Amino acid sequence: MPGSTATHEIELIIEKKTSDGGGGNLPPAGRNGGGDDGKRPRREDDSPKRYYTGMALGIVSILMFFMALASAFLVRRGNGVWIPVQIPTLMWINTVVLLASSATLEMARHRLAQGRLSVYRNLWLVTTALGIGFLVGQVLAWRQLVAEGIYLASNPASSFFYIFTGAHALHLFGGVAALVYVAKHNFDQAQVTRSVAAEVTSFYWHFMDALWLFLLAVLYLGK
Repeated sequence: MPGSTATHEIELIIEKKTSDGGGGNLPPAGRNGGGDDGKRPRREDDSPKRYYTGMALGIVSILMFFMALASAFLVRRGNGVWIPVQIPTLMWINTVVLLASSATLEMARHRLAQGRLSVYRNLWLVTTALGIGFLVGQVLAWRQLVAEGIYLASNPASSFFYIFTGAHALHLFGGVAALVYVAKHNFDQAQVTRSVAAEVTSFYWHFMDALWLFLLAVLYLGK
């Protein structure tokens, strides 16, 4: 009968494809399309590149923000009343403290690479303490300016001074938080190694140092 003949031919075709390996072209369950639960498979990415990329993007965005502020500072300085703010002596001392923190941070990273964990931890804590000391020193310098009658709204020069130093201190506080996180975090089961975390944090910290030197130069030369 025609029906039985067609069924027989279909069976022959299926057997031929199976023997030729054609059925092996079907993707196994649970790969590329997920399993019965419909979830995508977990992608294992142990490459530290994404951490470096994220930090680079963050640094670029912060740099663009401060470049915009510097441009506005230079434009506003040439128009209207401008009473320069004398940089407090304490801020120059704070600069030395911040530069010293970069030195201790690099020393800590080198000790970590040598496997001297105890020395690394001590130097890392020193770096954190110096960073906190810088922030405390900035607050004291602001209070000194306030005691002299120089406020945020006193004139455009004082406004830019507080905005520059305050925005930098806020971003540096994020760096201090990163230092504390690396010091306290358990990297035994983390997706990133301690050395990578220390290096990424050091990039941000050194950038904050360089940014502070730039802002200090703008404020000093902008008088």
